[in-house]
Amino acid sequence: MLKYVELKRKSKDFLASTGLTDEEFQCLLPIFEKCYQLSTKPKAKVAKKKIRRATGGGRKGKLPTISDKLLFILIYQKTAQLQTMHALQFGLSQPQANYWIHRLLPVLQKTLRDLGMKPEREGKKVATLIEASEGGANLSLDASERELQRPVSVEKQAAKYSGKKKTHTDKNLLLVNENTKKVVYLSPTVEGKKHDKKLADESKLSYPANATLTKDTGCARLRAKRSIERATPKK
Repeated sequence: MLKYVELKRKSKDFLASTGLTDEEFQCLLPIFEKCYQLSTKPKAKVAKKKIRRATGGGRKGKLPTISDKLLFILIYQKTAQLQTMHALQFGLSQPQANYWIHRLLPVLQKTLRDLGMKPEREGKKVATLIEASEGGANLSLDASERELQRPVSVEKQAAKYSGKKKTHTDKNLLLVNENTKKVVYLSPTVEGKKHDKKLADESKLSYPANATLTKDTGCARLRAKRSIERATPKK
């Protein structure tokens, strides 16, 4: 069963599981704890006098500390695995994992927003972002796909099937500042069937002046193919 106090001793495994070093995790933790406490609804006062447990008494949860809660949601976001598999790693049932995912995900999103680390979701605004120009506007554009359980509907199966990954996926386009390693833009989630270049066109990205852009080979090949087709005279 995964615990923060144990996993942090294995720096390579910790980085692979969460996408963060322990130092970065510790920077995130205080803001996450503050947002978690603010999100906790106060319990209604009961007029009837209740027996009070001694400090530390009662049943312990599977995510007893705020560090374990942050670890839980970071690993889920990083690996995007089935809830059943994620639950097994933390000694939870699938319904319990589902509860904590929906409980902690908004907290993590607010934490990133408060830290100014949430990516832009509108492509037209990228050109004006300080994060996009930081260090010289050296940007990298690529798509990320997450494997899904095969849909029951035949129509959804066809839409979600990614020829690139040979499985059913959801896809997002990411624009990353290569100098700071920050994701400055995240596209809407689309079906895995959609080509990276088409998704990039639909995002209507704008770039800072004098920006350099490293593109995925799929985008480059499709653009080159279309250029050849336009240059070739029709018979």
